[in-house]
Amino acid sequence: MDRHDVQELSERIDVLLDEVQRRADPKLAAQVEELVRAVLTLHGAGLGQLLSLLDEPQVRQLAGDDLVAGLLLLHDLHPDDIATRIQHALDSVRPYLGSHAGGIDYLGIDDDGVVHLRLQGSCDGCPGSTATVRLTVENAVLDAAPEAIAVDVDGMVKDKQNLLTIEPFRPHRDGWHQLDLAPPLGQVQHRTVGGLDVLLANLAGTLFAYRNNCPACSSALHHARLDGDRLTCPRCTAEYDVRLAGRALTPAEGPPLEALPLLPEGSGWKVAIPGVQPA
Repeated sequence: MDRHDVQELSERIDVLLDEVQRRADPKLAAQVEELVRAVLTLHGAGLGQLLSLLDEPQVRQLAGDDLVAGLLLLHDLHPDDIATRIQHALDSVRPYLGSHAGGIDYLGIDDDGVVHLRLQGSCDGCPGSTATVRLTVENAVLDAAPEAIAVDVDGMVKDKQNLLTIEPFRPHRDGWHQLDLAPPLGQVQHRTVGGLDVLLANLAGTLFAYRNNCPACSSALHHARLDGDRLTCPRCTAEYDVRLAGRALTPAEGPPLEALPLLPEGSGWKVAIPGVQPA
């Protein structure tokens, strides 16, 4: 069980309570709701008392556990406030924001629970499509701040609209897959994840994921040479910057690698696989 399971259990409780309110006698429904609230209050008070007996490093260590973090968030006991958690989440997705990587600002969360962000720079060089960036930012922010219900990202769409609104729903987990293995430092490997051939690159301990396909010649890249951040296709010698969202280096105006959203998950990583794969 992890903190996602905690969140799902919490949402399941809400669903069951709604069902009781619709079907049960009003007096009984009120008693059931009071019972659930009392149990949660008791557990939250006990957890808060436990934290009060620990010093800050110990609390931080506990908060680093995925399951415990979920419980702390559920009871509003997490040592980091929402702004800090969202900033950490944004830092984790910067490698997938292309030309926006140096400037993504957290503007705050409003009274309705909507998180407001602003992307700096143009959309040139963004990894893959707007949908890829959207999925990455959405999942990272709502993962870090389950109390939020939606995300507004200003600056994501160019020449079409000024504001891209991420609809208020929790990210669906079926598109995310756990990565149990990672390539050694300075190397690339490929894995079949969710039916997709995925290229993984390990740059000094930071993992990057791309579709295992060279945009210039359509050949696989798992035998490509990785020199620092530079990946060279073994067939057509096209070169890409792995750290900077797969941007094409040679030829300079070539299409980038297709980046796949990749986020830390406990002690490992998880990667998002598109639901429909291009032919």
